[in-house]
Amino acid sequence: MAELRINLAGIESPNPFWLASAPPTNSGYQVQRAFEAGWGGAVWKTLGDPILNVSSRFAAVHFNGQKVAGFNNIELITDRPLEVNLREIYETKKRFPNHAIIASLMVEPKQEKWHEIVKRVEDVGVDGLELNFGCPHGMAERGMGAASGQVPELVEKQTYWAKEMAKTPVIVKLTPNITDITVTAEAAVNGGADAISMINTINSLAGVDIDTWNTIPHVAGKGAHGGYCGPAVKPIALNMVGECARNSRINVPISGIGGISNWKDAVEFMLMGATGVQVCTAAMHHGFRIVEDMIDGLNNYLDEKGLTSVMDLVGKSVPKYSDWGELDLNYKVVARINNDVCIKCNKCHISCEDTSHQCIDLLKDANGNSQLKVREEDCVGCNLCSIVCPVEGAIEMLEVPSELPPMTWNEHQAVIGAASGAIDPVAK
Repeated sequence: MAELRINLAGIESPNPFWLASAPPTNSGYQVQRAFEAGWGGAVWKTLGDPILNVSSRFAAVHFNGQKVAGFNNIELITDRPLEVNLREIYETKKRFPNHAIIASLMVEPKQEKWHEIVKRVEDVGVDGLELNFGCPHGMAERGMGAASGQVPELVEKQTYWAKEMAKTPVIVKLTPNITDITVTAEAAVNGGADAISMINTINSLAGVDIDTWNTIPHVAGKGAHGGYCGPAVKPIALNMVGECARNSRINVPISGIGGISNWKDAVEFMLMGATGVQVCTAAMHHGFRIVEDMIDGLNNYLDEKGLTSVMDLVGKSVPKYSDWGELDLNYKVVARINNDVCIKCNKCHISCEDTSHQCIDLLKDANGNSQLKVREEDCVGCNLCSIVCPVEGAIEMLEVPSELPPMTWNEHQAVIGAASGAIDPVAK
């Protein structure tokens, strides 16, 4: 059986599955239950000055029969006294010494505030700190959360202040509510961050009740934007992890967050550069015991791949992730329909005819039966037909051998420039 233990910037845990800083890690009772279930670590719900939360505070987006495809919340950081949280952290760490406990912190952007909370939290034995520069709602009036996380100078400065006092590794949690997350990731590294975590939740409004006209959720008829998470945000998170992992200036480990619901999601994040993953929405939806399937699935996958350690996955797909201009323009795939499997719903024909490249013909065979056929010379390999097809195996996307050598857009432009005399290819 492969080794599931990870080491993220000096923080060790028995497996890569951590609970993210959120309602599931609000108390010692919850974190201890999670560790009993098998979670390798937990990022304690964000500590800071106690605040008041509102009711109601959660909402979900259900899509096409799937419950909680997306999740929205307007809950703030812990509303429990710091002293209570610190006592429970101490008790939990004493009971589970081999599990990772990371304290999520959020205070005003003042040096003395960071020094004070870092010292108090480390005194109770946490394994690391996570600076919350990502919360998109609430606390902005005090310059906290995403209000800080959207300003690279503040990310760097506050990371530096935390590092001045910290004896344990410092993870900086980044907001996705920004044009380019690599800019703030670089700022965190410049401030001395030992690792980064991403993504925090995305600005969102879950919906509007078309009968009452109230927002969902609402508080006495008033609403506010909240943070969006769950399976729907996974593609956004995966891209941001990949962008940071392939940036040579962001040379620190990554804790991946965003829509991770099962072991396959975790593998994807690790292949794209994450050393470990954090989970929230899936645990809220299904309970702590989902980690059992995650551990079993990951173990089986590693065995099938012949890997001895989960750390062997980290970053393996990063070299395959590039810019559009580096893609091979001469590579081609085409769709091919297996009419023995096809149920003749014609969804591929309709979607191709109406919204793609009109290359699927609806024909009749010798017996007068309907048959679908792709004109491969006109197919651009967009994948739409295979995406909308409801039957597994009815449409294959096949690679077409090319007589031309690989040619990227950047190379194409260089050739055109050289031919026109605009670019000296030798100098280039």
